Amino acid sequence: MHHIEGLVAAPFTAMNSDYGINLKAIEKQAEFYSASNLAGIFICGTTGEGMSLTLAERLEIAERWCKVADKKLKVIVHVGENSIEACKKMANHAQKSGAYAVGMIAPSFFKPATVDILVDYCAQVAASCPELGFYFYHMPSMTEVNFSMVSFLEKASGKIPNLAGIKYTYEDLMDYYLCRTFEGGRYDILFGRDEILLSGLVLGAKGAVGSTYNFAAPLYHQLISEFNSGNLEKARTLQQKSMEMIKILASAGCPFLAVSKALMKRFTVDCGPVRLPLTDITDKQYESVVGRLEKIGCFDFCGEQTFAPKSKTKSKCPISEIKV
Repeated sequence: MHHIEGLVAAPFTAMNSDYGINLKAIEKQAEFYSASNLAGIFICGTTGEGMSLTLAERLEIAERWCKVADKKLKVIVHVGENSIEACKKMANHAQKSGAYAVGMIAPSFFKPATVDILVDYCAQVAASCPELGFYFYHMPSMTEVNFSMVSFLEKASGKIPNLAGIKYTYEDLMDYYLCRTFEGGRYDILFGRDEILLSGLVLGAKGAVGSTYNFAAPLYHQLISEFNSGNLEKARTLQQKSMEMIKILASAGCPFLAVSKALMKRFTVDCGPVRLPLTDITDKQYESVVGRLEKIGCFDFCGEQTFAPKSKTKSKCPISEIKV
């Protein structure tokens, strides 16, 4: 299987003021991500409020992304659900729509009791899209399904022919590395924690999926560049900037997704509100967050408002000129 190199954003699902999905915004999002030099997108996952969407909405969103995304932007469709039949339907639909791959988080109401049961569950869904790569989405902080992922690979490698790898959103770096080196690095293990991306790079990560890559891609592009050039101290400084930004977002007094989604307005892509049970950010909270982000220079290193709609041009502030 091909290994993705570079940043993969987990897009927000754009919504209108009535909390209905805004399909018209997707083209603008796709143009923004292409201009941000992203390698791909992971749609309808945690950041995309996938579990708060109806099956019909998820099918519409997937079809629209596959239709408008630039060919260089790999579209990975998240198909995880508590109903295996719904997962199969979304996986098959993703294949028909021309997606690059699918990803699936573990069911989290009736949970698989063993890693063997989880593999069987994944195998049935993966069989519904045999022409696409299948990524298991490991995020035990949300699902409470926490098996060793290297054990998952050991059991799944002979049962899931189109297994591409794992979207690894967890802090167990030992298990991550064992997965990355399993069978000589056969599988694509995408690193899923923005705030410790540097740790993933040290362990050989080439591709990474994250929510702050939506609006802070230039920061992470430079972090990767500095690391690859052997400038570890500069890479550490950039990772610290990321940590400071994420700490501010996490302490906004509202859900992390609400404040992150609201910030997209500053980058020409208005993604609207979040859907219940999440609650929206207040004006006061937003103003406070923006002030704190401005204080640490967030909008300088993010290249604020330099991506015009329907433009393929890069940021006016090249990553090589960003001061850290």
